[in-house]
Amino acid sequence: MRIKEKINLDKAGLINEGPINIVAFGDSVTHGALGPGEINYETVYWNLLKKKLNAVRNYVPVNVINAGIGGITAGGSLGRIERDVLTHRPDLVIVCFGLNDVNRTLDEYLSSLKVIFEKCLDYGTEVIFMTPNMLNTYVAEDTAKVHYDYAGVTAGYQNGGRMDMYMSEAVKLAKDMGVKVCDCYSEWKKLSETQDTTMLLINRINHPCAEMHELFAQMLFDAIFDDGKQKSGESSDTMYS
Repeated sequence: MRIKEKINLDKAGLINEGPINIVAFGDSVTHGALGPGEINYETVYWNLLKKKLNAVRNYVPVNVINAGIGGITAGGSLGRIERDVLTHRPDLVIVCFGLNDVNRTLDEYLSSLKVIFEKCLDYGTEVIFMTPNMLNTYVAEDTAKVHYDYAGVTAGYQNGGRMDMYMSEAVKLAKDMGVKVCDCYSEWKKLSETQDTTMLLINRINHPCAEMHELFAQMLFDAIFDDGKQKSGESSDTMYS
């Protein structure tokens, strides 16, 4: 049962189907990383999404499992799919990798995503591939000095088209496999036409500021409900039927 249907369960339906379970499977952005050494589970996109779903109708509990680990790749996450994702019996798995994978080969990235998609689809859960934000386009003066060299590398990836290629190929793979795509990367590219997107990265490399997590959350909400035009369901008595 898809979330847009499950959100309107009554008491009997909730007894039969259980609460909404979502797993966010990704890297540091999913983990909740902001600035150096800073983790914030309140402003991360999946928590904002949970609040948006609760606002539609709060009778059906929404549980979100954070399966993000900072610094990890899609390939490095293959061995933890059963433990961190499928064991929670998710109704939806949000897959968001790419920021670290761009340091590795495109084939490794795509083949790893393919395995993740296959395992989730075989389990029968709904899957959304959420493309991440852009990387920095230059080395900002306030970049942490310890990260200066890496910031130069990531700026090269972004400006040289490497990140564009990885995202384009990943989106194509997802669509070919029947996985819904929430293309936040494309929205960042649009923003880059009028804004300095490096300043939207709190670490000036790859971690979006708290405000930009709202973009992820809203786009995921719209993807879950297809057009974003969801009406609240009828309230059910929380104590007695």
